[in-house]
Amino acid sequence: MKLTKLNTQMAALGLVAAFMAAPVMAKEPLTVNVSVLSMDVANKIALNTVAACREKGIPVSVSVVDRNGIIQAQLRDTIAPAVSLGISQKKAYTAVMFNVKGSELEGRANSPLQTMGEGLAFMAGSTPIAAGGKLYGAVGVSGAPDGKDDEACAIAGVESVQDDLEMQ
Repeated sequence: MKLTKLNTQMAALGLVAAFMAAPVMAKEPLTVNVSVLSMDVANKIALNTVAACREKGIPVSVSVVDRNGIIQAQLRDTIAPAVSLGISQKKAYTAVMFNVKGSELEGRANSPLQTMGEGLAFMAGSTPIAAGGKLYGAVGVSGAPDGKDDEACAIAGVESVQDDLEMQ
């Protein structure tokens, strides 16, 4: 009898241990996988953006930000205006926060958001970096007389890696 009772207790302890060791089944995953650009790709986008504007004879500054608006790469061409560096960052930040090109946001320039001090720039000169349904970040450019030229250079920089990003 003692042997059977001991066996029953051992079996019960085994079941308790098995339940405690089993993974917790959550309704949603406990972690999130996020795709980010490598430093090399961010630098390639920045360099190719500057090169695209150089072909037009326009010295610019470029900022590449990640999906959170944090700078990954930033360049200022040799004779680009000093002020263009900060403007390129704001353009990139705005594009990634709203996930649209800067030219699509120009209508919001007089909105209350512009006065909130959040580092937003509702003007042409930026584009998101997206591929395969993922938002990786954005590129902002400043220095051209027209923001449309800035934006064309940003798009060229992204297009230089677009096929590679699509394959991920």
